[in-house]
Amino acid sequence: MINISLCYGNQKMTQKIRILFVCMGNICRSPTAEGVFRHIIREEKLAHLIETDSAGTHAYHVGQPPDRRAQQTALGRGIDIGDLRARQVKARDFDDFHYVLAMDDDNYQILSELCPEGKEERLKLFLDFAKELGIREVPDPYYGGQKGFENVFDMVDTASRGLLEDIRQRYLREK
Repeated sequence: MINISLCYGNQKMTQKIRILFVCMGNICRSPTAEGVFRHIIREEKLAHLIETDSAGTHAYHVGQPPDRRAQQTALGRGIDIGDLRARQVKARDFDDFHYVLAMDDDNYQILSELCPEGKEERLKLFLDFAKELGIREVPDPYYGGQKGFENVFDMVDTASRGLLEDIRQRYLREK
């Protein structure tokens, strides 16, 4: 078994790398992203080093589970997101998370206005980690059919793998 530690540059880190996925209502895209990424880090045996959460820029669904179509899509791919509950993003999240990942430009703009000075480098579009897709935004599947949820899942899976590669390069070192 390979022993991996958290480092930033030459400095050893004592806290987990924390990732926050953000969409509008926190019931479709961001909980799917959290669930997919959480699944990947568990498979890679990195859950002891990386922590996930998700939130929405709006308080429409606070306390609610993910949309049933998002849950069905994830379950169809072997991932259970039924334990997640919607919450609204807070300015303090920029202090608590290393990555604050917006699903689209509208939510990125809202987050940039909420972001405290000096924390701007933490805010990114999630699909920045999936340049091969050739798109910038994860579309909101809420008003569409099941195919939209399937497409979102595939985009999120690709971006999650790119995000993990970024984390490996920036923070993880083999001992």
